[in-house]
Amino acid sequence: MPELKLRRTGNSLSTSWPKEALARMNAKEGDTLYAVETPQGFLVTPFDPKFATTMQAADRVLHRYKNAYRELAKK
Repeated sequence: MPELKLRRTGNSLSTSWPKEALARMNAKEGDTLYAVETPQGFLVTPFDPKFATTMQAADRVLHRYKNAYRELAKK
């Protein structure tokens, strides 16, 4: 497991990530990474956790009104 060292950059702290770790996350310069708190600590991911919640809500709506959406899709 690679170690990440914190370095002072102005008034902030920053880290450098190994190229291999970024490649496995498919993360590139300018991308946003999200730190999600879990019972085990923090999970760093390129996937927006709010997007998953939004998609779950959309699935519930689509399931509830599936007949109406099926009719709309025919037109």
